[in-house]
Amino acid sequence: MAELAGLEDPKTRRVNEKHGDDHGVNLSKLRALAKRLKTQQELAHRLWKTQDTAARLLATLICRPKAFARDELDAMVREARTPKVHDWLVNYVVKKNPHAEELRLAWLADPDPLVASAGWELTTDRVTKKPAGLDLAGLLDVIEAEMKDAPHRLQWAMNHCLAQIGIEHAEHRDRALAIGERLGVLRDYPTSPGCTSPFAPVWITEMVRRRNGEPVA
Repeated sequence: MAELAGLEDPKTRRVNEKHGDDHGVNLSKLRALAKRLKTQQELAHRLWKTQDTAARLLATLICRPKAFARDELDAMVREARTPKVHDWLVNYVVKKNPHAEELRLAWLADPDPLVASAGWELTTDRVTKKPAGLDLAGLLDVIEAEMKDAPHRLQWAMNHCLAQIGIEHAEHRDRALAIGERLGVLRDYPTSPGCTSPFAPVWITEMVRRRNGEPVA
């Protein structure tokens, strides 16, 4: 904890706080620390229990993802209220755990929007990597009905799923594009030069263009 405190930088904290994260540790330095520590499951548990954001980020890097019980991960996701901790926990830990599918199904229906967003993130991963057995049309039905009025982080996760369905599954692409256009979610999101807009119709169209090897317009 003392070493993490020593890595704290006020400028980094100011930037992170604009995105809802309450830490000032440079993530490259955090990863270097994790590389030095290597895998330490007991230390990861102790770091998580501190409730400190930088410590929890470090915990996701040095833990053994498959070692967590289902209920442990459920509790951890409910405790992960800052965006970066939530993101790293889902992507670096939950996705690699044998209970990921069971948790995905449970979280999708959870009344807590942050927990539900974790369910949608896991669903997006399946849309991309293991779509067999998913009801893609049914997912589009839910997105069409609920995404417009969803809280921000849940809306973002649902929008990502919408985009990936359109990108990965040509048979659903026209509907995904139509839903994105009609709902207009993230249409005006500020996008840096050279980056792709998160507005689903633009995102889908650009990624499909790249896959097809089409030249830049």
